[in-house]
Amino acid sequence: MSLDHRLSAEHEELRRTVEEFAREVVAPKIGDFYERHEFPYEIVREMGRMGLFGLPFPEEYGGMGGDYLALGIALEELARVDSSVAITLEAGVSLGAMPIHRFGTEEQKREWLPRLCSGELLGAFGLTEPDCGSDAGGTRTTAVRDGDSWVINGTKCFITNSGTDITGLVTVTAVTGRKDDGRAEISSIIVPSGTPGFTVAAPYSKVGWNASDTRELSFADVRVPLANLLGEEGRGYAQFLRILDEGRIAISALATGLAQGCVDESVTYARERHAFGRPIGANQAIQFKIADMEMRAHMARIGWRDAASRLTHGEPFKKEAALAKLYSSTVAVDNAREATQIHGGYGFMNEYPVARMWRDSKILEIGEGTSEVQRMLIARELGLTG
Repeated sequence: MSLDHRLSAEHEELRRTVEEFAREVVAPKIGDFYERHEFPYEIVREMGRMGLFGLPFPEEYGGMGGDYLALGIALEELARVDSSVAITLEAGVSLGAMPIHRFGTEEQKREWLPRLCSGELLGAFGLTEPDCGSDAGGTRTTAVRDGDSWVINGTKCFITNSGTDITGLVTVTAVTGRKDDGRAEISSIIVPSGTPGFTVAAPYSKVGWNASDTRELSFADVRVPLANLLGEEGRGYAQFLRILDEGRIAISALATGLAQGCVDESVTYARERHAFGRPIGANQAIQFKIADMEMRAHMARIGWRDAASRLTHGEPFKKEAALAKLYSSTVAVDNAREATQIHGGYGFMNEYPVARMWRDSKILEIGEGTSEVQRMLIARELGLTG
């Protein structure tokens, strides 16, 4: 396949549109939301009006008819300015709406996708539990048939977009039976917000992503119709592995945006900040730091676009998605550290965007598959087993 990842005219127009929105709408406001740990509803509504939540979905369900490259472009441009807004979009699309698009019945798609694509509602994906993060196969939440209902009991943690005023549903993974060898059969079930017994905890106090919504969820004899099963019973584990493979491309694009944002801020600061009678950007030590930061962001961009292209063309992409996620998250942390160093004492002040980027970067090496998990996946795809 071709490795020419230059953007088409349509994709470039999208990039410019989101870049302008990020600079003119998000950047002036998001710092205040971040410091107040407040969800930016008006910004999210505007993203919905722009069609960003519907980018990779068919027009017949209210989407924009685009592809995963379009989603990645939007995420990268948003994350150049702020990651809280970017992760709200990423989780709303990749984890909230995409499972319904990939595995839902026609009735489920028509019920939920138009409102998810418009940004009227946000969806969440309830996978992680307090005792099983990377070991997603160790799910303890259960769903038992009772008449025409599923009865769900359990707890989920670190769930993005799960408790906002516009959250409409959470897709929950739960054990619905046992295989002959005793292993759990895991299924995915749609739980609408407000269902009796479904409790959403207060927002976490987080190191970063402070203008996004992340909560713990509990389910106590939660009843939903059997028709809320998403996809085939017992296929939930395979389904969420596919969703996470795709989501790693999106997270990689977000991480690339943060890495590029660190370059943007450092170049501006290095031109404006004077020390010993000249701009600090005239010093070769600063120039080399920024050159290395730009190199890392550029290579990360090639990685996620390659994985997105493979996905779009129906080619295997699991290894490339893991490579992109692993590299770009490492790059984001490295660039955030260097940008903070270039800013000196000001880099430790929250009024400067690089301080926010530094706080936001670390979770990228953890969420949607830790760096260690990515290395396991890459080794497995290379034929190494143990």
